[in-house]
Formats: sequence, structure tokens, C-alpha cells
Amino acid sequence: MNIEAASNAYHTKTTSAAGEYLTFVLGSEEYGLEILKVQEIRGYDAITQIANTPDFIKGVINLRGKIVPIVDLRIKFHLSKVEYNEFTVVIILNLSGRVIGIVVDGVSDVTALKDEQIRDVPSLVTSIDTKYIVGLAMVESKMLILVDIEQLMSSDDMVILDAATH
Repeated sequence: MNIEAASNAYHTKTTSAAGEYLTFVLGSEEYGLEILKVQEIRGYDAITQIANTPDFIKGVINLRGKIVPIVDLRIKFHLSKVEYNEFTVVIILNLSGRVIGIVVDGVSDVTALKDEQIRDVPSLVTSIDTKYIVGLAMVESKMLILVDIEQLMSSDDMVILDAATH
């Protein structure tokens, strides 16, 4: 296999992914997102639903006078079973000045990762598009899926969220 073919076989990292990640659980998998994007973590509360929005947009909450759209990542990732319980939390994110909440099954920890712990994502068919994944990290005996949350909340989704909240 030549170098070009080898580089095309894997989704490659263009920048260093080392840093601190908030780890959270969705279904049976653990994910991580950059801690610098996290504004706060809240319990799952009453959400005001908005008509004519995609299923993954649960609605909005009033966060200290600011209307914040809430996205359920379990629905966005097409996970089969979506249940809300006492462990369900909303992670409030600040993405390029936009405040968005994401619903997850639970928050685990903050983990510092070094570049050597992070592997490229094999170009396989997964439950989420690999363009949203920064890499895979091994922490002790667990595999973490590192999510590029800004990429995941793509411009198309942002347009829908903006329309829903204005």
C-alpha cells in the first residue's frame, strides 16, 4: 500500500487533539468534548417544546434570561432507546458565542489527554459520521470517542436552531 492510499484509509487529525475533555455517556459508549466549550452542567429540567423542529431539538430553556436551544444527542446519533432519568443531564456549551444545551445520559469526568493517547478514527461505518470525531482515546481500559462538537452542531443545524429560537 502506498503512502497516499494509507493516508486515505484513515480520517487524519489536522491539529493536536491533546487537552482536557469532559467525558459523558450516551447509551453504552463514552464520549469526550473539549472542556473549554463547556459553560455549565445542569440537571434535566422542563423544556419548552417548539413546533416544527427536527426530533433531535427537544426545545428551549430560559437560562438566566437567555433562550437556549436544547439538542438531544441520543436522538441526533440515532441511538435506539432514549430514556430520561435522574442521571440525565444537560451540558450547556458556548460554541463561537452561541449557547446551546445538549442532553446526555450522564457526565463522567474531566480527563486530560496527550497526543500519544489519541488515535485516528478508522474509516468504518459507525453510528455517527466520522467527520464529527476528532479521534479515539484509550484511558485505562476504556475507549473514549472524542467529538468535535462545533462540527457536529453544523451550520445546517445552527440555522434550524436559530430559526427555532428567534
